[in-house]
Amino acid sequence: QVQLVESGGGLVQAGGSLRLSCVASGRTFSNDAVGWFRQAPGKEREFVAAIRWSGGSTYYEDSMKGRFTISRDNAKNTVYLQMNSLKPDDTAVYYCAARLFLISWPPARYDYWGQGTQVTVSS
Repeated sequence: QVQLVESGGGLVQAGGSLRLSCVASGRTFSNDAVGWFRQAPGKEREFVAAIRWSGGSTYYEDSMKGRFTISRDNAKNTVYLQMNSLKPDDTAVYYCAARLFLISWPPARYDYWGQGTQVTVSS
C-alpha cells in the first residue's frame, strides 16, 4: 500500500513562493512516477507537473512552465514542487499522486493520491 503525504501549503502574498513536499512510503520506487495536481473551489482538478522516479524526467502543464519546478530526492522518497511568482489564481488544494509500473510518459492515470495541502495566495 502506497501512502503519500503532502505538506508545505499555506498563505502567501502574490509574488511569493512556496515549496510543497510529498513524502511517499510503502514501496521502493523505481519505474514509477509522481505528479502534482491542483483543484480550486468550483473547478475541476488540473494537472500541474510530473516526474519520473528513475532518471528524473519532468513534464509540465504548459501554463505552469517557468514558475513551477518539480524535483525529487530519492534518498528521502520525497517529491517537491517549488512554486514561484505565485498568483491569486494559484489558490487551490494541491495533491500529489503516484503512478506505479510506468508504461507511458507522461502517465495517463495515477493509482494513489495524497490528502492534499491548501495553498492560498492573497492579492
